[in-house]
Amino acid sequence: MSGPDTLSHEQLRAFVERLETLEEEKKAVAEQIKEVMAEAKGFGFDTSVIRQILKLRKADPDDLAEHEAILELYKAALGMA
Repeated sequence: MSGPDTLSHEQLRAFVERLETLEEEKKAVAEQIKEVMAEAKGFGFDTSVIRQILKLRKADPDDLAEHEAILELYKAALGMA
């Protein structure tokens, strides 16, 4: 079998194989993250706070400032400030 149909099949196979490889790599990275978090917890660090820090560090500074301003406004409205 040759022609455009064969090319499509080969491309599809290549995409699927690349995605399978990426999924395996993702699983390996997730395991490494789990190990690092366990190590941090072993040293007494709060992993939920570490996750929050990671989220904050990757956030856009303007979005973060807006979020924090709204949070402070809501806390003040509820007498929590």
